[in-house]
Amino acid sequence: MIEVVVKQRRLETPDIVVVELADSAGRALPDFAAGAHIDLDLGNGLIRQYSLSRLPGASGDRYEIGVLRDAYSRGGSVAVHQLGVGSALMISPPRNHFPLVPGRHMSLLFGGGIGVTPMLAMAEQLHRAGAEFQFHYCTRSRSSAAFLERLAGADYADRVVVHFDDGGDAQRLNALAVFEGAPKDAHAYVCGPSGFMDYVLEAGARAGWPSALLHSEYFKAPDQDGARAAASFQVRIASSGAVIAIGATETIAKALHRHGIAVEVSCEAGVCGACLTGVIDGIPDHRDYYLDDAERARNNQMMVCCSRALSPALTLDL
Repeated sequence: MIEVVVKQRRLETPDIVVVELADSAGRALPDFAAGAHIDLDLGNGLIRQYSLSRLPGASGDRYEIGVLRDAYSRGGSVAVHQLGVGSALMISPPRNHFPLVPGRHMSLLFGGGIGVTPMLAMAEQLHRAGAEFQFHYCTRSRSSAAFLERLAGADYADRVVVHFDDGGDAQRLNALAVFEGAPKDAHAYVCGPSGFMDYVLEAGARAGWPSALLHSEYFKAPDQDGARAAASFQVRIASSGAVIAIGATETIAKALHRHGIAVEVSCEAGVCGACLTGVIDGIPDHRDYYLDDAERARNNQMMVCCSRALSPALTLDL
């Protein structure tokens, strides 16, 4: 972990704060590429992930994040909004599960609401590389949109289209039309609320885009209609042979911690990948939003913060 201090904060909208972080000892922060995020340790066991919205070089030795104060927050966004200039906290080095695919193809960037943050860094990286791209930014209204001044003044401003839900039909996002007007080898990148992401990804599928060209990152787990019922099962620890009962109302991660077995946990929603654990035997009930379909089908790893078991027992590579 890295100790940082808040060097600057500003409100982009009444509900979106932009925070700049620098190493507390003045050292250079680790480099990263567009799509990366950092974990913020906000105290009292509260660890949350936020995308980095500026590339190195654009902000000196600082990391920039944009955070929406969420009415349904479990505490993370409220804690970030309470940070002031000079506040000290611990962060992880950048991790990237949402990188741009290298190549000379076109890229389509779709950012919904605060999901625009990784797209800002992606647009910078694509522009620096001289790559072709379109950037579609969707918000409920102009008053709820962050970074408008920055986008209007960007060197790539002619590639940015801003869509407001409360505007006229002509300026609202027609994702199907965007896909149908793009080269068939274009890669699409989507981040935002789950409903927005579903809309864009479904449009891509309807337009004939293979899933390998559709890239997405959830910043929180989508709502689940009628969550699957939970049942008790057992977990066996391969290294010791210990068997742990997992109750119907507790997660594997919490049961492991209860027995003194340390597993890194961060988002607690199956989004970030921090708790990825190997599975030696048994069939996981995958409830995450991190693994893709092929990785789930192999059943050799799982997210212990949220996933459960379809078999009576699982053997974990711990």
